[in-house]
Amino acid sequence: MLNQAVEFIKSKIGDFVPQIGIILGSGLGELADEYCDIAIPYSDIPGFQVSTVKGHKGRLVFAKISGKNVVMMQGRFHFYEGHPIRQVAFPVKVMKKLGVESLIITNAAGGVNPNFHPSDLMIITDHINAMGVNPLVGANDDSMGERFPDMSEVYNNEYIELVHKIGDRLGIDLQEGVYMALPGASYETPAEVRMARIMGADAIGMSTVPEAIVANWAGMKIIGLSCICNSAAGVNSVVVTHQDVIRAANTAKDKFKALVKEVIKKI
Repeated sequence: MLNQAVEFIKSKIGDFVPQIGIILGSGLGELADEYCDIAIPYSDIPGFQVSTVKGHKGRLVFAKISGKNVVMMQGRFHFYEGHPIRQVAFPVKVMKKLGVESLIITNAAGGVNPNFHPSDLMIITDHINAMGVNPLVGANDDSMGERFPDMSEVYNNEYIELVHKIGDRLGIDLQEGVYMALPGASYETPAEVRMARIMGADAIGMSTVPEAIVANWAGMKIIGLSCICNSAAGVNSVVVTHQDVIRAANTAKDKFKALVKEVIKKI
């Protein structure tokens, strides 16, 4: 199925070879609307799933941004939608086969760190996989990555430093911290948020980790960016809704786009 997907996409994009991949999370898909040379609906691509989450358009977008060839996932697949975990990360394998070497993974997340506020942007420095599954379980594709990949630097340290410098230059205050992924589909309980804080998490969500594991296994250099869209349960007394997540992402979208466009230019 991987080769089928790659060949189908190549038949649509011709000699366009993407250098950089971006996974756009909830409310952050506007970048793909602004830059869109070729768009392929997920429903047309062999092996791709259809995203059911509001705010995820569900298409693969190819464009030139800041002089670089980029492929963007305008919406992602989630484990909580019922997709097998290997299927959740399948598009990352496709990106690698298309030529992508650097991957920017974004998400909307709940702030576990009490110093974080809605619409903050957080650079992911590390993650905690609390989903109970791993996308590398099963037969290993030795042509793409080794059986037991090292996980000591999933999020590239040089890229983390670069993003901070770009943020400073643009006047964007950036947080940084550890992202924890739970399976969803319910938001976290106050007790689960306390657990996350004790374990060292600064933000919590339901995505990103499967894609990061596969991208790291495949040898990609990764940047992780979380848009803090709400304080997680128990951090304050506010009830968490998906509408609040989208609203906060919309508030942050301009600085997010400015940051990502400059990052693309420099990597």
